[in-house]
Amino acid sequence: MNRLKEHIFMIGFMGVGKTSTSRILSKKLGVKENDTDAMIVKQEKKSIAEIFADEGEEYFRKTETGIIDKLAELEPCIVSCGGGMAMREVNVEKMKKIGKVVLLTATPETIYSHVKDSTNRPLLNGNMNIPYIKKLMEERAPKYNAAADIVIETDGCTPSQVADKIIDSL
Repeated sequence: MNRLKEHIFMIGFMGVGKTSTSRILSKKLGVKENDTDAMIVKQEKKSIAEIFADEGEEYFRKTETGIIDKLAELEPCIVSCGGGMAMREVNVEKMKKIGKVVLLTATPETIYSHVKDSTNRPLLNGNMNIPYIKKLMEERAPKYNAAADIVIETDGCTPSQVADKIIDSL
């Protein structure tokens, strides 16, 4: 029995813990979890990096919008969104129609500690450093904040603690 009345969309900067938190949250709530990036990889049969390289960022962003339409047809679930999902207003409007938008936040230092060994972050290629991450985070912050129904600070928390904070705020 699905206890959710609507989807819960996890948004936030890459490396903030959306995927790990959404997996735990889905277990705690007993509902399915979907990762928009994983859905796109499956649909396109290419990695995110390959999509960016072959088709460009604009194509990828349009594909993200289509994924929200697919999610609208599913039972309410936890949705871990790619870091740029909330950058397009059409995506935010669609997410808000079918769910709650939860923004996970962290300091640039925390983000860096999570992503520094990653090779599959196209927007950070050649810019894997705290000042660049901070600049990108500052550029995205207004859109993230505008999209969010709930804001959860994740610094110093385990994904399980973040999941509990989300449950408490629903």
